Amino acid sequence: MAERQPVIENVFHKLGGHRALGTDVFSDADLARVVHRGIHLKVLDHLARAGFSKQEIYALVIPARTLRHRAARKEPLTTEESDRVVRLARIQATAEDVFGDKAKANRWLREPLGVLDNKSPLELAQTESGARLIEQLLAKIDWGAAA
Repeated sequence: MAERQPVIENVFHKLGGHRALGTDVFSDADLARVVHRGIHLKVLDHLARAGFSKQEIYALVIPARTLRHRAARKEPLTTEESDRVVRLARIQATAEDVFGDKAKANRWLREPLGVLDNKSPLELAQTESGARLIEQLLAKIDWGAAA
């Protein structure tokens, strides 16, 4: 059995594990396959348990009205929405790994930062390029560089 990388393992658990994803995830390639297939809506409940509010999920993943329609039709998230779910879980897992404390990491994700033009890391994480910027910033913090 392959060994999961710490952040990948944390993402896997944040999204509900095998039961919610329908498969095991050991690598970025496995996550990409899950995203491409489309993630089941129940993963949003796991994302909420991981610390994201319904309002954040509506703003960062899927609007409430779209979610209601998708649920009524029993459809999974689209590839784009699935990608957003994984992106949020990855950013949160990375922040938790860097700060070593879930509460501190989640506060940091929501704080406006001067280096980000007074936007919060979560605001920037709405796009892939913004998420990469946040991951770079977290790497600098992890290495002790001024951020």
